[in-house]
Amino acid sequence: MSNLALISTLVFVVVTMLVSVWQKLGLEKDVAIGTIRSAVQLLLVGYVLQFVFHTDRPWFMVLIIGVMIAVASWNAGQRAKGVAGIRLRIAVAITATEAITMTLLLGFGIIQPTPQYIIPISGITIGSAMIVAGLLLNQMKRELEASRGEIEALLALGATLRQAIQQSLKRSIKSSMIPTIDGMKTVGLVQLPGMMTGMIVAGANPVEAVRYQILIMFVLSSSAAITGMLLGLISYKLWFTRDGRLRPGG
Repeated sequence: MSNLALISTLVFVVVTMLVSVWQKLGLEKDVAIGTIRSAVQLLLVGYVLQFVFHTDRPWFMVLIIGVMIAVASWNAGQRAKGVAGIRLRIAVAITATEAITMTLLLGFGIIQPTPQYIIPISGITIGSAMIVAGLLLNQMKRELEASRGEIEALLALGATLRQAIQQSLKRSIKSSMIPTIDGMKTVGLVQLPGMMTGMIVAGANPVEAVRYQILIMFVLSSSAAITGMLLGLISYKLWFTRDGRLRPGG
């Protein structure tokens, strides 16, 4: 793609801003900031990856993955700002998800142990885990507020923290995985995923592109399940005070 063609894609941003002005949504500033940030961030990442792909220093790759996990944990943690220690739990869950995923992919020889494969797939895995974590925390807040009376009654009857919160936790984990599951059900029929589309546009064989996309979809489903269940397991106590009462505000 030429620089002129890339610049011309700004017409889509202009259309978005015009719709915002027309409907008085007040999103023009956010759209402009988002456009600039995404362009700058992606360009920087492009140059960094170009450097990493041509170097033999594995710690550069580890550093990039670490930054991904840190940013993802911070962003997902915004969904539960008042819950102390939640970002650390998110980081643990995402790191475990990444470690399990990469161990299986590399152990079975599904991908080659090079930055060209590890970094993009890590980005997809960590991004999916971040979304699942954010959805889980968002749903947990709603669940706990709606079920506050039930949970407090169970605690009063002698239930453990885990027993009292179990049903809310299960519903939250299930809710966090729904977008991933729905995406798997409709992929290829309703949408052509980005990785597959990018490979086809770049000239790859469509069947080969589909094979890689199937791999990614299976990785996404696994990362969603691992992240949701692990984060729920290691974070549920944070929703309670030290003396075993449900925190105010869910």
